[in-house]
Amino acid sequence: MASNNCDKLTSSRIAIIGAGVSGLAAAKHLARHNPTVFEASDSVGGVWRSCTYGTTKLQSARVSYEFSDFPWLNRDDPTFPSYVEILDYLESYAKHFNILKFMKFGSKVIEVRFIGDGETPQMVDLGAYGNLLPGKPVWEVAVKTGDAGDIQWHAFEFVVVFTGKYGDVPRIPTFPAKKGPEIFEGKVMHSMDYCKLEKEEASHLLRGKKVAVIGFKKSAIDLALETALANQGGGGQACTMVVRTAHWVIPHYWIWGLPFFLFYSTRASQFLHDRPNQSFLRTIFCLLFSLLRAMVSKFIESYVMWKLPLKRYGLKPDHSFEEDYASCQMAIIPENFFEEADKGMIRFKKTSKWWFYDQGIKFEDGTTLEADVVMLATGYDGMKKLKAIVPEPFRAWLEFPYGVMPLYRGTIHPLIPNMCFVGYVQSSSNVRTSELRSLWLSRLVDEKFKLPSKEKMLDQFSKEMEVMKRSSRFYKSHCISTFSIQHANDMCSDMGLKPLRKSNLFLEAFSPYDSQGYRFHQEETN
Repeated sequence: MASNNCDKLTSSRIAIIGAGVSGLAAAKHLARHNPTVFEASDSVGGVWRSCTYGTTKLQSARVSYEFSDFPWLNRDDPTFPSYVEILDYLESYAKHFNILKFMKFGSKVIEVRFIGDGETPQMVDLGAYGNLLPGKPVWEVAVKTGDAGDIQWHAFEFVVVFTGKYGDVPRIPTFPAKKGPEIFEGKVMHSMDYCKLEKEEASHLLRGKKVAVIGFKKSAIDLALETALANQGGGGQACTMVVRTAHWVIPHYWIWGLPFFLFYSTRASQFLHDRPNQSFLRTIFCLLFSLLRAMVSKFIESYVMWKLPLKRYGLKPDHSFEEDYASCQMAIIPENFFEEADKGMIRFKKTSKWWFYDQGIKFEDGTTLEADVVMLATGYDGMKKLKAIVPEPFRAWLEFPYGVMPLYRGTIHPLIPNMCFVGYVQSSSNVRTSELRSLWLSRLVDEKFKLPSKEKMLDQFSKEMEVMKRSSRFYKSHCISTFSIQHANDMCSDMGLKPLRKSNLFLEAFSPYDSQGYRFHQEETN
């Protein structure tokens, strides 16, 4: 715990923790309140700066990843932008809207402390949430700066947390005694640490080495491809992916000649899916059309199985495509990934259990895999990162009662006063939802509308969680992809803005919503 032996600094009423995509959107929309943005690194970008490989690209076209009031200059370019292009875009956004003046780079938040009115809130109090800007500090924030690690305390009325689910804290598998990485004679590294290597260091680590990559999600796929590319030519070694749960991957956003958005990203397609607060008749309707949803999923699966050699490599998932889409588990496979597999440079081992031995990895079927390097692409523990700074009793309430954060409108935790969290609820378009939530938050701060009671907010979240549970076994990923348009509708209604954004009913039903569909600046001035 940071010592508190100095006066608190109060430069503004609002603190923003993190300068990634969501933090930038919040800084822009809360600019009139002169927020203070604490960013641990030396620049904006979040995970795009700290958790990328040389081959990392966006999984969609530019038009699907842009702010509504700052379109890409080359937004019609159909290629997926590299992480370097995305960083340039985010830096240009920050400069264009003059939000760098709010930034305090090299400032890591290590602790927050509740002061409020002197009394700690109780979980049994499920009444009104209270004002976000009550006129006096509610939180004290400890910030470590400089090479010497100096700590300063700041006081704020409202704290907005954008530390996100990814980066900083790796999720490391646990092993029985004498079966962990300590007995392995090679090198073990998490993908987070690999991201920090310079290009030459990374190439030296991989080149000519027998590399095992643990995992089969986006970071693991990118890392396996990067390993294969580093081992081209004489002396190169194959990379082996150790896969516990195979998830659906798609080669591009066209399915049997039809654009992918038709299946899940229009009002018409999402009308077939469950949503929170639906009527009894809609519930019956969704039950009746469950067969149609299953047919859509099978239709997509048939194309993927025809286009990609998943069956040949034992990578066909045991669950439906819809389950992966509903839980944001789906990934775009790099164009040359299976080309490298066909050349023998990427291999696959399916297993539910594995552990280390001195020369590599052992599997539950008794087989072994010799390795020089084991790369753990096992994800991140964003909640552990959050729990490290949030004090009790709020720490114990962070994931109450479902094991995920009960965020109202993906933003407000009903049990934690004057603090909100953005970037912990996933969707098919994270920039659009982050921007919309930031706008919603700014209007809430300005008291343009009021929150319902804590009890009603928790009830709303419970309904969302029931929908996610019915949609996918991976519901704890906290994804709203199958009812994202309804989620946006609810926020628009809260703000007194039109939920229907298209020029006619046909487009409203059958065209997707991109960021340009949520340009509100004209309505805001009326």
